[in-house]
Amino acid sequence: MSLLNRSSLRELTSSHLDLILSWRNQPFIRSVMYQDEEITFEQHRNWFAGIQENHTKQVKVFYFDDQPMGVVQISVDEQNKRAEWGFYIGEPQAPRGIGKIMGYLAIEYIFHQLSVQKLCAEVLSINAKSIQYHKKLGFQVEGILKEHILKDNRSIDVILLSLFRKDWNERRVEILKQIEGRII
Repeated sequence: MSLLNRSSLRELTSSHLDLILSWRNQPFIRSVMYQDEEITFEQHRNWFAGIQENHTKQVKVFYFDDQPMGVVQISVDEQNKRAEWGFYIGEPQAPRGIGKIMGYLAIEYIFHQLSVQKLCAEVLSINAKSIQYHKKLGFQVEGILKEHILKDNRSIDVILLSLFRKDWNERRVEILKQIEGRII
């Protein structure tokens, strides 16, 4: 069976809240986020309520073999046909390469269901793995916000990346072949 057929993006519901909070509070996730303090359940519940009220934001839970593995958050600027995304694989035992499948599904959804022209990302410069991940999906570096945030008394740069729909449409078949060539 195709790896993509074993995967899906589903709407975030209140039934996901405990799991998502446990993922988000893992040190390996927190360390590469803007906000790296542990989140309380009350803060998490308020975040969920805000998502429910804001039509420009969506959160999807990524499933593989009917098991939740990660999260994709999307903010859409409809007027400018632009979106920003953030994501993580939260499941520590997730199969290797699962992030590329999640990225593929999310990008397809963003460009072809939400009809945006440009997808933007902000990645902390200390997160080399995410920067490389974005580049493998076709993102280009657009700029650097120098010493943009403070973490552990260190100034950290933020890398600005983007992917245009026209460029994705040229790369998507190649990326799909890479995904389908994997054995998980």
